[in-house]
Amino acid sequence: MADKRLCPECGDEVRGRADKRFCGDYCRNVANNKLNRDSSALMRNINNRLRKNWRALQSINPSGKTTTTRNKLLSKGFDFNFFTSIYTTKKGAVYYFIYDQGYLAMDDDKFLIVKRDT
Repeated sequence: MADKRLCPECGDEVRGRADKRFCGDYCRNVANNKLNRDSSALMRNINNRLRKNWRALQSINPSGKTTTTRNKLLSKGFDFNFFTSIYTTKKGAVYYFIYDQGYLAMDDDKFLIVKRDT
């Protein structure tokens, strides 16, 4: 008789397919959540700032392209220090992106908000 396979999460016997690792959905979910959770407060805080910035841009820019002011962004809690990528055009314009939402600083504290096609 083959050795019993044990669930790495709870230690119960695993029944079913030969490649099954967990005894059930609950243990599989608990193990995956432990594996995928942010491992440090620093990562969690950065991800929260990025999420807040993305939501601010998304709320201002539902149509895909608009302009706004620095004060409007700041009033929504936007932090200009957090972004996911930078795109520089051939003409030298610098767009800062938070995932698919980006902004370009223009004259007089105005910003062009754009959504990148995915």
